[in-house]
Amino acid sequence: MSSQPLNLPQRPRRLRRTETLRKMVRETTLSVDDLIYPMFVMEGEEEKVEIASMPGCYRYSLDLLLEEIAEVSRLGINAVALFPVIPENQKDDTGTESYNPEGLIQETVKAIKKAVPEILIITDVALDPFTTHGHDGLVDENGKILNDQTLEVLVKMALSQAEAGTDFVAPSDMMDGRIGAIRTALDAEGYINVGILAYSAKYASAYYGPFRDALDSAPKFGDKKTYQMDAANAKEALKEIELDIAEGADIIMVKPALAYLDIICQVKAATNLPVAAYDVSGEYAMIKAAAQYGWIDEKKVILETLTSMKRAGADLILTYFAKEVALMLM
Repeated sequence: MSSQPLNLPQRPRRLRRTETLRKMVRETTLSVDDLIYPMFVMEGEEEKVEIASMPGCYRYSLDLLLEEIAEVSRLGINAVALFPVIPENQKDDTGTESYNPEGLIQETVKAIKKAVPEILIITDVALDPFTTHGHDGLVDENGKILNDQTLEVLVKMALSQAEAGTDFVAPSDMMDGRIGAIRTALDAEGYINVGILAYSAKYASAYYGPFRDALDSAPKFGDKKTYQMDAANAKEALKEIELDIAEGADIIMVKPALAYLDIICQVKAATNLPVAAYDVSGEYAMIKAAAQYGWIDEKKVILETLTSMKRAGADLILTYFAKEVALMLM
């Protein structure tokens, strides 16, 4: 004997009844157009070295990097973010290699523009890959990070990247005033169309470990807490993005993403600029490790994780999963 149905005024489950219905009313959609692929480039030829703490991610010599970028472009990924692996003999205390017009990043940008001109290139502006001490700024004899002196080097670095042909410079150093200094210098030299993707809310996070392994850029002393943000702070993030916007940023970013979805949401509500989120190396490594043990459905967790970033308000996502996601979404 069947019971009579309750006379409920609303039944939300009606819209979940079939996959077609669920797709029709879906509030957040992840697209390949949302993705930026971070990539590591190193010197040499015919070299592709897997990063132990980031399974499936590699350091590429330029020749193989170009092949990979061509494949990435065919998959519909529109942008790559470049990070250089600098040999120890090219590092010094002041990061002079960072603005070498014939340096690794500069030559890589030129080669990509020639080989795959349609891809958008984003280049990192920070000193840690280029310095012997592994910090993002110049350091005095007492170990203090020097803000204003660092800006002079960052400006040289950004200008050299612009001259090479980058589309966006991405200051990730968290020095005060660097967006304004770089924007002023770019405009003065005629690079008015080179954009700035600002790491506006970059936290002093424990999630960066695998990335530092990839670049061998961990600080040799101390930590980065005097310039990267305290993980407990939210209002400070809004102050940082307000300053970066006033100084000329075109896109603002929150890094990391997964543990800072609340920050992404607040930042999105506070600005009309595009908001990027960086799905960082530690987030990537945790999913990969759990998948290797068979504890999770890797593909479903990847899509759910990136969708959460979109749902929080991210317009763009830098993610090492970009190529895998592009294949899933085809």
